[in-house]
Amino acid sequence: MNPVTIVLVRPRDPNNIGACARAMGNFGLSDLRVVDPYEPVWRESVSAVGAGDIMRQAIKCATLDEALQDTSFSLAATAIKNREIKQEIVPLPVLNERLQTAPQGRVALVFGNEKSGLSGEDIERCDVVLNIPTVSKQPSINLAQAVILTCYELSRRPDFKAIRRPGKAPASPTDAQKEIFISSADVLFEKSGFKTDFSSAQRKALLRHMLSRQGLSREQLFFLKKWADKLADKLP
Repeated sequence: MNPVTIVLVRPRDPNNIGACARAMGNFGLSDLRVVDPYEPVWRESVSAVGAGDIMRQAIKCATLDEALQDTSFSLAATAIKNREIKQEIVPLPVLNERLQTAPQGRVALVFGNEKSGLSGEDIERCDVVLNIPTVSKQPSINLAQAVILTCYELSRRPDFKAIRRPGKAPASPTDAQKEIFISSADVLFEKSGFKTDFSSAQRKALLRHMLSRQGLSREQLFFLKKWADKLADKLP
């Protein structure tokens, strides 16, 4: 089983969801998570030919946080146009090369809805940005086409079936575990009177970006959390 998850955020057309599921099935992926889909017919799709099992097993999530909670590395797919991107930008042709240096664990590829794509908040929530290079005159790309291009690029790796081999390195923290540490660190910032021009949300976003680049193990992250909690407990 490939430890790669496709996440669709707020899709509205069930046929687009089905087309994405079919694209996943074409290249051996099966873990589909759908954030806040349009009810009640989001699982009904005539375009999921040969991918009915993927649609039936797709996980409905209320939020992007929920969809990412067991992942270790996430990429937000966006055309970038008119957006201020603060994270690392990974062009699709170098996706496989970038994944070689990503933390061990489940990888999430996050795609936005058909009309507006991912929100700025959704993009900030992910570790890096994935961009499919297109001509400037037509920068955006159809949702299902974006998914199939990405799945195809993944399939070009000789070791595609083993992108994440267990036991080769210390376990990486999941997204949910990173968020627990980030919350503890933010409490420490508040209680210590640490002065910056950043809001709490901006501090958390900065910590997420820092963690995505450090490659800390779960044990190391747990150590830092205990340290932050201990310091915060000693402050009034």
